Amino acid sequence: MRSQLPLQPSRRSLRRTERRIRRRPVLVASTLTVGLLATAAFTTVTPTSQAEAAGSLSAFALASYSTPAQSAGFGDAETTDAATAADAALASAATAVAAAQTVAADIAASGLDIGVPVTSVGTAELEAAVGQLERAQTLPAAHAAEFTDVVTAATASVNEQVNGLRGKLDAAIALKAQQEAEEKARLEAEAAAAAAAAEAEAAASASRSGSTAPNPVYATGGAVGGTSPADAQATARAMLGNYGWGDDQFGCLVSLWQKESGWNYQAHNRSSGAYGIPQALPGSKMASAGADWQTNPATQIAWGLGYISGRYGTPCGAWDHSQSTGWY
Repeated sequence: MRSQLPLQPSRRSLRRTERRIRRRPVLVASTLTVGLLATAAFTTVTPTSQAEAAGSLSAFALASYSTPAQSAGFGDAETTDAATAADAALASAATAVAAAQTVAADIAASGLDIGVPVTSVGTAELEAAVGQLERAQTLPAAHAAEFTDVVTAATASVNEQVNGLRGKLDAAIALKAQQEAEEKARLEAEAAAAAAAAEAEAAASASRSGSTAPNPVYATGGAVGGTSPADAQATARAMLGNYGWGDDQFGCLVSLWQKESGWNYQAHNRSSGAYGIPQALPGSKMASAGADWQTNPATQIAWGLGYISGRYGTPCGAWDHSQSTGWY
């Protein structure tokens, strides 16, 4: 014989029963009131008894009237709480949907690989739950509360996915910035290394070119103290001994000043303002060697040899620099 399990009442049946139970005290009170009125109408009593009965009836009627009002007030509080919770859930859901749209747009705009194939958050389930809650707000508070819970759970799920994608996007952005900084540093290091190599090569080239004295063009027939190029060379050669330089340094000096001025004491560079045999810039610098610096080759040569000694050490050092840079 098959055993019969007791049937579980449906939720709707329970709610109906609960509402009947809540209305029962009101129905009972109303029935008692009608019965007392009928008894008073058909029963003869003394005036004193009538007054007492009237007082008792008034008191009972007041009590029976106040009971449903208090019950109604309790129901209103429950409804208000449920509505407040529903509104809060709807606001949170709207914020979550907006955040999902924003993070998807940010990922697309960045163009970065965030490490996951899906770069958006589905909100269809949350939006459907929101629609159900909005419709359920016209139903009793108990129904609305159930839909509020569904919206709250769906909102939490969307927020969790949004936060995960936002974290991956932030990590991808940080990685890109690090890679760009490393690439910039690499390029700068390569440029610095190339510049250093070029400078070293230039120095080596200058050293190689300066290892052998140039082939100077000597002027002949000059005399110390004269103003011709030959005279100027003779004057310069006589001064070399003051610096301990030999004929090898004289050859570099002849080539250097031949390039600069052709050993012409009146040579003037219109573009730069350089003047004289050593092409002092400006020419007035040579006044430290004598007031006649504009007309006397010996004054210009004396200043020029002192400048070479102080800056390059020897005429060949000045010649090497002039060959590598174009000036000395």
